[in-house]
Amino acid sequence: MMEIAYQPRIDSEIESLVERINPPRVCVDNDSDPECTLVKVDSANKYGILLDMVQVFADLDLVISKSYISSDGEWFMDVFHVTDQLGNKLTDRSLILYIQQAICSSRTGGITKEMQSNLKREVQQRHVCTEHTAFEITGINRPGLLSEISAVLSDIGCHVTAAVAWTHHERAAMVIYLEDGFNGGPIIDPIRKAQVKDHLDTVMEAHHIVGDESRVVVRIVEAKGAPVGWAHTERRLHELMYAEGDYESCSDCDCFSGDRCDALWRGRCERIHVAIEACNGYSMVNVKCRDRPKLLFDTVCALKELQFVVFHAVAGAKGSTAEQEYFIRKKNGCTLETEVQRERLRHCLVAAISRRASRGLKLEIRTENKMGLLSEVTRVVRENGLSITRAEMSTQGDIAVGSFYVTDVNGGETDPNAVEAVVRELGGAVVSAVKAVGMMPMRMGSTSDSVELRDKTKSSIGRMIWSKLERLSSSIKSL
Repeated sequence: MMEIAYQPRIDSEIESLVERINPPRVCVDNDSDPECTLVKVDSANKYGILLDMVQVFADLDLVISKSYISSDGEWFMDVFHVTDQLGNKLTDRSLILYIQQAICSSRTGGITKEMQSNLKREVQQRHVCTEHTAFEITGINRPGLLSEISAVLSDIGCHVTAAVAWTHHERAAMVIYLEDGFNGGPIIDPIRKAQVKDHLDTVMEAHHIVGDESRVVVRIVEAKGAPVGWAHTERRLHELMYAEGDYESCSDCDCFSGDRCDALWRGRCERIHVAIEACNGYSMVNVKCRDRPKLLFDTVCALKELQFVVFHAVAGAKGSTAEQEYFIRKKNGCTLETEVQRERLRHCLVAAISRRASRGLKLEIRTENKMGLLSEVTRVVRENGLSITRAEMSTQGDIAVGSFYVTDVNGGETDPNAVEAVVRELGGAVVSAVKAVGMMPMRMGSTSDSVELRDKTKSSIGRMIWSKLERLSSSIKSL
């Protein structure tokens, strides 16, 4: 007989009252750990709050070396061990204040321009800008696709102010922010928007493949207030890739075994290991892979997309190897009962982790902002026989900055002569060209604060997690 889980009905006004009475408390502790800043958060629980908090750190390009998460019931208590990209503790008062405000505001109205102006550094553009119109493009990937799209936009007078493109398992997803190059500002005229969409549809259908369901979606952004369909760019890219079914091809390329992989622990295994089993009323998910920036964000994003609630979790890294362990249930309270359900989650987690894996050569661009810049850069890359696997570009006033990961057209190593030609043709726009590695370690130096990773049986895993959570609860109560 199928087990049915019943959830209590919670009135939205009562839930809002609880949040107002118990706003998040964020403590930034630079004394307890000699190498990391501890960010401790406790508050009334709310679905999705974990991803919102992790997103704050990801947008600031901060490194989460360890995290302890407990959100069973109506309260959550989380601790994050955080450093900057160089492994330093967070000492900038404006940054600390921003983190505290951003985590609290994630429950209410989002990050305001005033909060960003008080921060003495740039926050990477991760959200829809109210001055621009956002276009979402998904479909089957092919060499030169981004070049074709940007060329068409330039031809019809659209200025690309920001763009993020991911490719994975022959699928492509892009979020491109435009302003009307003729008039400036967002593209408001419905006829003009329809014209842009028609041109993009033509590009996507130019090399139509049977079964391809490429599509262009226009997300309208209001000139004032919050945008309609507001979404965090990287979260939206995960959603678009998931909708494209890129996870369906993961079964042949990665290892889902929960067994120990000696090559992984020695830092030489590029595969992603995901094991799922039942444990004390939860589905326990264990992820092991090479460490890299934003790994926690990507895995939590995948769980949220699949409507899972994280009740307890421990995540950390030892050297170049990361391990994350989650105790989860579906939003309706059910656990994963069948192997089909578990296999789908394994595939989705592998896909979420590997989408951001950057192989090939990374070209860093910094140059004067101008109409058609993205078209020029991508054209030069394409004409020299290279293919873009991932790209991110944004404008900061009169300056445009971006990063482009390139391979040959078959996804292999780049030809040094082709790279030299690209750098020569783009002149001083290329500030660096370095080889990218799929799963780079998140931090260098000491690993004395890393989570101790070792072989565990099902029972020992449970005891270890619960003991950590008990210590976490005690430490937060003592704040």
